[in-house]
Amino acid sequence: MRRIRSVCAVWEVSLSDAVYKVEFEHGTTTGKRVVYVNGQEVLRRDWMFRLVGSESFPLGLTGTKAVIQIQALEGFSYEYSLLVNGLTLQKFTQNRSRTTQTWFLVLDQVQYRMVFEKDTLDVWCNGQKMLSNSEFVEDGSQTRFVIGEHEIVLKAFTEQQQQKGRRGITYCLLVDGAVICS
Repeated sequence: MRRIRSVCAVWEVSLSDAVYKVEFEHGTTTGKRVVYVNGQEVLRRDWMFRLVGSESFPLGLTGTKAVIQIQALEGFSYEYSLLVNGLTLQKFTQNRSRTTQTWFLVLDQVQYRMVFEKDTLDVWCNGQKMLSNSEFVEDGSQTRFVIGEHEIVLKAFTEQQQQKGRRGITYCLLVDGAVICS
């Protein structure tokens, strides 16, 4: 017999290794708390006397710290929020958009999600941290790695931006020499 879940909050968290769906079940009379990540139960607390508080759990291959905060509102209603690495999900997502670049592509009829971490120069492909080689070149830097039979190059170069004459870094993906820019 399959148990029906009464999920009261759902979030999606994009990390370098994958996009995770976090679901939270809260028993407002028993205090029960259950956390599911991608459908798998990762935390369960039954019969808690405190109905508010927080629950921490690791998220993703790198064990990113996630915390669900439970706050009481008027009456018997509650507000749930997710913190990732100490930041609200919104702030965490904004920060990730500045520090990572993501590409989706199909090679040999297989779909790939590639994430480049700008601050560490790490490359993730479909949940695996790739062995890569980074080097400075005349017009910027290149990070090279291989997927199957394909040579992948992530190029980073500085270019003049239209807004207020600022210079910005542009990231471009090359697959077997063919340019796929973001």
